[in-house]
Amino acid sequence: MFNFALGVCFTLVNFGLFLLCYRLFGKMGLYAWIGMATVLANIQVVKTIEMFGLVMTLGNTIYASIYLVSDLLNEKYGERAAKKAVWFGFFTLIATTIIMQLVLLFEPQAEDIAQESLENLFGLMPRLALGSLCAYLLSQFVDVKIYSWLKIKCPGRNQLWIRNNGSTLFSQLLDTLTFCTIAFWGVYPLDVWWQILLTTYLIKFVVSAASTPFLYIARNMKVPEDESTK
Repeated sequence: MFNFALGVCFTLVNFGLFLLCYRLFGKMGLYAWIGMATVLANIQVVKTIEMFGLVMTLGNTIYASIYLVSDLLNEKYGERAAKKAVWFGFFTLIATTIIMQLVLLFEPQAEDIAQESLENLFGLMPRLALGSLCAYLLSQFVDVKIYSWLKIKCPGRNQLWIRNNGSTLFSQLLDTLTFCTIAFWGVYPLDVWWQILLTTYLIKFVVSAASTPFLYIARNMKVPEDESTK
């Protein structure tokens, strides 16, 4: 029960910080959030927890916020801006993976206390990054396309929840299946793998649905203009 209560608080903190980032920095803040979220999600996913008797990984909340960002960009700035964010997150994850693998190659000093911890966190990163990159590109571009299609079919301002959740429902299924297969197949027993797959998708979708009110708030928020939006 503790993990559930903390998870609710954790989700509110994540979305609250997202709104603050957008309020302070506008459109550029959304790109910054994408870069941060792609890195944090791949660090947090290393940690497994148990909730309601099921095994699940962390990282789902911050990762779900990426869909929130791409949907907001699509809603306010158009499909081109949303696609740019997808590529920005893609580059951020590749750059982080390359840099941290080089960091691990350095021979640590005898009294060093960080190497083992860094290896535990980033030793699996190439496989996690491969799974994340494949899942990220596939799901994000599908999400952007579906959202753009739903903007045509359901254009009303009060139909934002349809565009948001409709695009997320399918794209996150592709994301979860792709990522869990590449990152965790053979790492965990099959029954644990299935639990991670199912709980990851369920949590991602529930969190994304819960983010809808925050998307409405962000859409109506007045934010600083930057040079690209003038």
